[in-house]
Amino acid sequence: MSSEKNAPFSPPERPEQRKGQQLLFVAVLFAVLLNFPFLAVFDHEGRVGGIPVLYLYVLLAWVGLVLLTGWLVRR
Repeated sequence: MSSEKNAPFSPPERPEQRKGQQLLFVAVLFAVLLNFPFLAVFDHEGRVGGIPVLYLYVLLAWVGLVLLTGWLVRR
């Protein structure tokens, strides 16, 4: 028996499988970002340019989700 047969071997991933894993990661990331602990951090009376901080955070997180998802799908 050669040492090559005992070496761990992982088959190469298909590009579709890898893209699916990346999109799943993005979905979980944004589910976390738009959930209680992070929303509570931005839920205060402050304003940026007249826009409440919480609204701005949700808007920027949503725009980030759209841009990141679009970039991953087109890649």
